[in-house]
Amino acid sequence: MTGFIVKRFINYAILSAIATMSAYVLASIILNPAGRYLGRNPRPSDATINSILDGLGVNPHTPVIERLWTWLVNLVTHGSLGDTVHNTSVVSEMAARAGTSLRLLILGTIIAALVGVVVGVWGAVRQYKFSDQAVSYVSFTILATPSFVLGILLMILATMLNTATGMQLVSFTGEYTPGLDGGWWAHVWDRAAHLLLPTISLALMGAAGYSRYQRSAMLDVLSADYIRTARSKGRTRGSALIRHGVRVALIPMSTYFAYSFATVLAGAAVTELVFSWHGMGEMLVQAISESDINAFTGAILFNAILVLIAGTLSDVVYAALDPRVRV
Repeated sequence: MTGFIVKRFINYAILSAIATMSAYVLASIILNPAGRYLGRNPRPSDATINSILDGLGVNPHTPVIERLWTWLVNLVTHGSLGDTVHNTSVVSEMAARAGTSLRLLILGTIIAALVGVVVGVWGAVRQYKFSDQAVSYVSFTILATPSFVLGILLMILATMLNTATGMQLVSFTGEYTPGLDGGWWAHVWDRAAHLLLPTISLALMGAAGYSRYQRSAMLDVLSADYIRTARSKGRTRGSALIRHGVRVALIPMSTYFAYSFATVLAGAAVTELVFSWHGMGEMLVQAISESDINAFTGAILFNAILVLIAGTLSDVVYAALDPRVRV
């Protein structure tokens, strides 16, 4: 088991490194870091612009391979990802923002996976009944709704709820209320209130996809021979499905989780912008709009590490559910 996990982890680590280096090269080719200085009034001289870009290590006059090599050397020897266009360390920016994104991602992903699996199994067991049809329609509607539209709809519903109750029950702008007075519990409650809508938004998008996939996987095992064998040995239908059917149906779900996590990351980036959360998703979008190659690569590296972790956890779950893969 340990050897299997180590091999898979090394595999994902190599892929993450390739993805990050590819992102740096593509960003260096597509983005124009000099553009943000050309529109200023007065316009800096070409020598000044080149000096600034040399200091950031993103001067387009330097070959991309040479810039990539310098970036890799700084990363390996000094643990540095360079500076942003605002002359702040990319690592410090990531340290300040990573906790914000992780708080949203971890909670939203766990809720999405749990709800998606339960709803998918329930829909398969009750195939073609009204409840299954209702869940299918709701799931497809959520999947067809852009994440920013879903976030705005939740904000409208929260505003209606606050107006109806005459109280600020749900807050949805930022991570917390600035200048809030009160004790420790007041701050905990305030952060939980701000976390509610972004988490629901992210969880709904994830659960809709997971439920469709889990339902399909569960339908494949409902008529399997081992289910009938368990029933013939005296197990109830529910016991046979839970002990044998759900476990087998979760095997392809564990693989799907690793591949769908990138979609969750993309949804989280938009969710952060809608709810004014200053996380890694916002950093990625700002890096693109400001042609900030170093910040963009740092954000991609963060996403690659999360996908690496998700892929490794997926393989651990797969091996736990199906011992044959450990051989």
